[in-house]
Amino acid sequence: MVLMSAVAFALVLSAAVAHASWNIIAHKVSRIGMPFLWWAALVATVLWAFVVPFTGGLGTGELGGFVLGVSVSGVLHVVYMFVLQRGYARGRLSTVYATARGTGPILSTVAAVLLLGERPSPLAIVGVAVIVGGVVSVGLIDRGTSSAGVAARRGMDPALFYGLLTGVAIAAYTIWDAHAIRTWEISPVAFMVGCTLVELPFYSIALGKRVRELPSVIKNYWPQVLAFGVLSPLSYILVLTAITIAPVSLVAPMREISVVLVSLFGVFALRDGRAAWRIGASVVVVGGIVLLAV
Repeated sequence: MVLMSAVAFALVLSAAVAHASWNIIAHKVSRIGMPFLWWAALVATVLWAFVVPFTGGLGTGELGGFVLGVSVSGVLHVVYMFVLQRGYARGRLSTVYATARGTGPILSTVAAVLLLGERPSPLAIVGVAVIVGGVVSVGLIDRGTSSAGVAARRGMDPALFYGLLTGVAIAAYTIWDAHAIRTWEISPVAFMVGCTLVELPFYSIALGKRVRELPSVIKNYWPQVLAFGVLSPLSYILVLTAITIAPVSLVAPMREISVVLVSLFGVFALRDGRAAWRIGASVVVVGGIVLLAV
């Protein structure tokens, strides 16, 4: 029987708060696009690089493993961020976020069992199913609204489409990162700094002529850039640390409590409709998390 330790539980809960916070920021500035992502990656790399010497350096593994691990992960995170930003620009925050966070744990859990050899307990499997069900419910709530209805007649709701693509990217980097951290014994902070450093060249190429917007973006949005640069890496560093002491099949779904926070933000701050349904689905997610914690 595989259980989640109290330390891992606390780490993932903290990660969920940080993750929800930076996604709210990302939604607010999603239309800025690449110039914001470039600054966020640069700030994250510089800020967290100073923490590396105090958190185990690069780790205890070989340098070659570190380079391979962060290189692949950096590319996967670039894909994830591109799709996520596109989704936020096209659809509701609650729908994109919840659909992505529901799809990701399903694929991550299945892959962890098949590829990493993890064997969660029957109660944990029930908890995973409950969490995923609640998260997907949050993502489907908008299907009955007028804007979603128009999108449905024309094809798949863009928010759901990009949410699903984001979920696939989440599963891909989650499984790879767990493999890299465990196999090559890489320090989570150094791993995250390496990833953001790898992202920068891709963002620089994608900027193109928009490079001229960089000065105005940092001038007008430096508080958001700073917050993003701190919270986005922090949320994943906590998850990577949890992965070193708990199974991915439990950590991946557990971190989706952030959906509850984003859903509540959507209800009370953005005035998203169907508040009762959103809160009810969030309560279901919490119930699944309780099953994982016992």
